[in-house]
Amino acid sequence: MILRQEDTAGGRPFNNLLRRLSAADFALIEPHLIPADAAPNDLLYSPGDHVETVHFPCGPSLVSYMVTNEDGRDVETILIGREGAVGGIVSQGYLPAYTRITVKFAGPFVRLPVGKLDAAKSKSRTLSNIFARYADCMLAQIFQSTACNAIHSIEQRTAKWIISAMERADGDEVVPLTHEQLATLLGVGRSYTSRVIQTFKAEGTLETRRGSILIRNPDAMRNRSCQCNEAVKAHFEEVLRGVYPDPEKGN
Repeated sequence: MILRQEDTAGGRPFNNLLRRLSAADFALIEPHLIPADAAPNDLLYSPGDHVETVHFPCGPSLVSYMVTNEDGRDVETILIGREGAVGGIVSQGYLPAYTRITVKFAGPFVRLPVGKLDAAKSKSRTLSNIFARYADCMLAQIFQSTACNAIHSIEQRTAKWIISAMERADGDEVVPLTHEQLATLLGVGRSYTSRVIQTFKAEGTLETRRGSILIRNPDAMRNRSCQCNEAVKAHFEEVLRGVYPDPEKGN
């Protein structure tokens, strides 16, 4: 499969982490990158799976990490878009997956065997450093998500997830999120999520469409959101400047 022109940038896949690599470091892994498309709900890893492949979301593609509770409900912890990668980022050798990792927004990906990445990192300290820095940013997302779930209201968290999805969709004000998906993101029942959405609709902040949400007033949505996304972005900028998606800059 060949990536379409709109799925690439400067001759590279439209993944900001890959674009962050130097020419020499990218050359170490480029021959082993495998383009692919993924559909919504495609399963990348289940708990206990042997992590053999690194998945790089490109463009608007989005991946979610989900933890299953004892009652059978899934709770999503973080979303990963073109700012990062999923699976085997810093590990060397066999490690099992801990969470269920699925595709949230369909789109292009490139995949890289973990063994090829490990071999490339052994040849380049700067390549190894980039992926270690990205792992630090991912850990920051997890920490922030944990704090967010503990202290912020459902309304704030709903607005946060919607804004986060919108940013990954290149600022497009229509995002393919359903009530059911939002409920999973929030770890609450669908009826509760529907009530929050109705509140936002009554305020004129958004509209719902079949299988998607139209954000009528992004500024109002940001004002309703907690500041967790901004905290994560600030850490990304400190550790890996230019990697986190910024629709205004076209990255």
